[in-house]
Amino acid sequence: MKRSTFLHLRIPFSFFLLPVFLFASAVANEVDWFNFTLIFIILHLLIYPASNGYNSYFDKDEKSIGGLEKPPPVSKELYRTSLIFDLLGLGLGFLISLEFVVLIFVYGLVSKAYSHPTVRLKKFPITGWLAAGIFQGYFTFIACYIGLNRIMISEIWITEIQLPAMLSSALLLGSYPMTQVYQHEEDGKRGDQTISRMLGIRGTFHFTALMFSLAMAGFVYFFYSYSSLANTITFLLFMAPVLFYFVNWYFRVRKNESEANFKSTMRLNFISAVCLNLFFLTLWFF
Repeated sequence: MKRSTFLHLRIPFSFFLLPVFLFASAVANEVDWFNFTLIFIILHLLIYPASNGYNSYFDKDEKSIGGLEKPPPVSKELYRTSLIFDLLGLGLGFLISLEFVVLIFVYGLVSKAYSHPTVRLKKFPITGWLAAGIFQGYFTFIACYIGLNRIMISEIWITEIQLPAMLSSALLLGSYPMTQVYQHEEDGKRGDQTISRMLGIRGTFHFTALMFSLAMAGFVYFFYSYSSLANTITFLLFMAPVLFYFVNWYFRVRKNESEANFKSTMRLNFISAVCLNLFFLTLWFF
């Protein structure tokens, strides 16, 4: 495998999507450890990297992208490797359940439609935003929950499962525009009207603040109603560093919009992922 191919798979970037998996694990009734390990491998080492590589192949970015500050040129090997990773993920998925395979297969199709020139959801600000938020959040949560608990799709239609699944999407719908805030020039060259380009730099911050506020209110309601006051307070404490960084960054951007750059965006993603992952691990074990 070429170095450029490996870099474009952006395997470390899967860390930023890990909270959805850990959230599903934390609220699962009884985790099957074999399935837990296998689902982690399938999603974070195969399916997510396959999606990253596939989209990188068709985007052919020359400037910074999520998890890769200086992307090297892509090759046909990247396209083939992404498909192989997808097939490996689907094949391993049959060790869990047919329902799980169907769900990750649909996820893969949508993720490919995001950048493939025939569909290119990335060109449509609202559709692309909804597709990313719903399928990386709600859809993935449901797939994980079904696989972890070995249940049927018909068993998921209860509030205790649907609400955290929707909250997973709420977080991603809030954070996703921020991942595009430094790519306006690059996206504009390709004619991609992302939601962040539509909102503008300051508008992206305002929109994210609104979405995160709604998501936080939803999480507070969920933990207070279905867990405990202690877990509700713990959640807010874990999210405090994210709020502090976001507000500080916002005021820096108001003074100088060039502060809306790759490094600041990745720093926000990292802080958010660390805080959420640690909280869901705490919720799970304690």
